[in-house]
Amino acid sequence: MDTQNQQAKEMENQNLIHFPYQDLNEKIRHLQGPILILGASGFVGANLFRMILKDRQDVYGTTSRKPSWRLTGINSSQIHLGDLLVETNLVALLERVKPRTIFNCVAYGAYSFEKDANLIYQTNFELSRKIIQILEHASIACYVQAGSSSEYGDNSAGPNESFPTHPNSDYAVSKVSTAQFIYYYGKYKKFPCVNLRLYSVYGPYEDSQRLIPVLIRKGLEGKYPEFVHPDISRDFIYVDDAAEAFIDTALNLRESQYGESYNIGSGKKTTIADMATIARDIFQIQEDPKYTMPARNWDVSNWYANPEKAKADLGWFARTDLRDGLQRTVEWYRALPDPEAYERSSKKFGVDTVYSVSAIIACYKDNQAIPIMYQRLTDTFTKLNIDYEIIFVNDCSPDDSEEVIRQLTANDPRVRGISHSRNFGSQAAFVSGMKLASKNSCVLLDGDLQDPPELIESFVTNWRQGYDVVYGRRVKREATIFMQIAYKAFYRVFDYFSYLKVPHDAGDFSLMNQRVVQSILSFPERDLFLRGVRAFAGFKQIGVDYVRPERMFGRSTNNLLKNLGWAKKGIFSFSNTPLNMLSFAGFSLFFLSILMMIVQISSRLFFPGLTPRGVTTTLVFIIFFGSCNLFGLSLIGEYIAKIFEESKQRPLFIRRSIIRNGKIRSTTEELKEEEENWNE
Repeated sequence: MDTQNQQAKEMENQNLIHFPYQDLNEKIRHLQGPILILGASGFVGANLFRMILKDRQDVYGTTSRKPSWRLTGINSSQIHLGDLLVETNLVALLERVKPRTIFNCVAYGAYSFEKDANLIYQTNFELSRKIIQILEHASIACYVQAGSSSEYGDNSAGPNESFPTHPNSDYAVSKVSTAQFIYYYGKYKKFPCVNLRLYSVYGPYEDSQRLIPVLIRKGLEGKYPEFVHPDISRDFIYVDDAAEAFIDTALNLRESQYGESYNIGSGKKTTIADMATIARDIFQIQEDPKYTMPARNWDVSNWYANPEKAKADLGWFARTDLRDGLQRTVEWYRALPDPEAYERSSKKFGVDTVYSVSAIIACYKDNQAIPIMYQRLTDTFTKLNIDYEIIFVNDCSPDDSEEVIRQLTANDPRVRGISHSRNFGSQAAFVSGMKLASKNSCVLLDGDLQDPPELIESFVTNWRQGYDVVYGRRVKREATIFMQIAYKAFYRVFDYFSYLKVPHDAGDFSLMNQRVVQSILSFPERDLFLRGVRAFAGFKQIGVDYVRPERMFGRSTNNLLKNLGWAKKGIFSFSNTPLNMLSFAGFSLFFLSILMMIVQISSRLFFPGLTPRGVTTTLVFIIFFGSCNLFGLSLIGEYIAKIFEESKQRPLFIRRSIIRNGKIRSTTEELKEEEENWNE
């Protein structure tokens, strides 16, 4: 360690010639502000944020959600909450802060459990591209991008920055793409930007499931964690040194260096076997290490940096020895007030993507209710800590529902909207949303807030217990006595008539997993009665009781005639009983007619004086049988009408536009973009 400290001292003396600021505090004070740290709630971003805050207050950080455990204790006025993947949020942030120095530490995909390829490219490349293009004509002193040594892929044995990159993962490809974009903007557009290829950064606030935190936790127990092959290597760099690299870059970058990439590592190869030896010395571990963990695709035996270019151009070099850095991290870990909370903070235990939900809301004259529905849904999903999306289907509402939905999509990329060309009804609206849904289940809700979003928590609980369908069962309605009786009577009558068992008092409000959704979408019929189709699909189902409130805003669009239409649709969709009754009535009346003919003839022969005279009897019989015929024809007509509707094969709905990211786009534009993405 003495030799390394001596070498560090010599480097400092040499750097004084070209880089006059050697004291870290002095460096920070000479940065051009305001300073903006994107991704300040992440590991490197949080350490960089805290480091700069010790010397100046014109520094601001971003986070995508609060509370953020890494930013505890920092003044909330310096933390900006928002999803930067939404361009309007990004533009508003940059206009508000007007930064001179920007450190972009936003990243996704560095951890083995971050596997969403689309999100990897959106976060690591598309976001960086948007930021640079927005700032292209602004007064920027320096833009520093957090790159990754993963860009080298298999070509990882001490490469200098001119070596070709061999990316071997989506994450690596996204980082290489960003580095190339930065090169183009720096060299050809003279934008003051640079890419730092960070090696294996460790230290305080690192994700608790990474190697070093797990090693410390197990080491303090006198044990080893499970290791990968002992020959696998890393170049470990303490987080304070990595943070200082950002500061040195912003302070010392010259125009000739715009667009360059720099290796930020110690330049020392440390194998997993070496790490086990160091841990044995620090923690006095008596057992032998176990190298039983399977290697990942990108694990290699020679992975270390060549940091000479960073030292020459930026005056940066790693100051902290691995043993010293580990000791500092151990001290930080020992000082944690709640180590268990730190363990639970890992992204690995983050949002549940297995039990993800697409909430589909059918909207008609619900412009006032939509923002409340959105807030209640997001609160529910945040509480459940599950992945989700919200799809509002504007069924050609005459109010400004489309604009309300557009504003929500501008601020939250998890919200999307659909507008229909005319009013096709709630059943078509639900199917339209289900076809667009991308999560592992769909929850159907009416937009008038009569279906309480908070009940989704119970739906998901039952889904996790193995149920494929969880429906809301209305044990009570906040409605008139007549309507309450009418609704209950419908389900009992439907149950009597139908060949299918449909749960009593269950509406469309339900959760269906992806298997059920795909089964329902495969049904070719056009005139859908979803709660009946849901029961027909089968699978494992259960109901959850709730009280259905009145509509929160305005008056219900349902009335007695519409409700009778619903009842008729349900009965004729799932029952042959009316036809059976007609057949029975015809059969009975036929025999009754025969019997009456016999009686009439007999009375004529044997009791001629008692035989009725005049037309009264004839008229009664004609009217009776005529009404029976008309009633029978009307029943047959209902079935023929359904056959007629199905035979025309008209679409169940027509979409006028898709709403996302604050933009209302025609379905033609959406289809064209999807086709272009597919071709790419």
